[in-house]
Amino acid sequence: MKTRFSLIAMIMLSLTLLSGCGYNEIQRNEEMVFAAWADVEATYQRRADLIPNLVETVKAYASHERETLQSVTEARARVGQVNLSGQDLSNPVALASFQSAQGELSGALSRLLVVAERYPDLKASQNFSDLQHQLEGTENRINVARQRYNEAVQVFNSSIRTFPNNLTNKFMLKLERKEPFKAEAGAATAPKVNF
Repeated sequence: MKTRFSLIAMIMLSLTLLSGCGYNEIQRNEEMVFAAWADVEATYQRRADLIPNLVETVKAYASHERETLQSVTEARARVGQVNLSGQDLSNPVALASFQSAQGELSGALSRLLVVAERYPDLKASQNFSDLQHQLEGTENRINVARQRYNEAVQVFNSSIRTFPNNLTNKFMLKLERKEPFKAEAGAATAPKVNF
């Protein structure tokens, strides 16, 4: 009976020490990073799902803009080939590759939207207008999802670097720092508008 009581007391003490050393906090923060990353992927997927409709709408009005339409289609295909798992969130090269593919798609979509300015019939099309609004909303969602991901990464990275959690991570969990989203090269320069 005394041995059983000692065993229960040791388990309770271990649980108390584990919760006090940040073990659970680090695990919880890592799960928040994974959830925030899933939101980022979901918003990118939403954009990728919209693109075939956008391309088909533009094709009907601007069949001679084949090069622009083809670049959008190819960029979307490349985005589908670059997958990033939760384990890759600590890998800066994998995250940069993912961002590069998404950046190519953003550039192709920007050129496609310029096509609308050249063709008044396309600009007046209700379908195209609806898709433009959908894309604008999607881009805003992507931005918000990226910000939330970066916030989750900041919380996680802080939790594994501050005392006493850093000791727990060093000796028990051995989790690596997660990579935040970074601005693309040249993003700090405002685009020039020429009329």
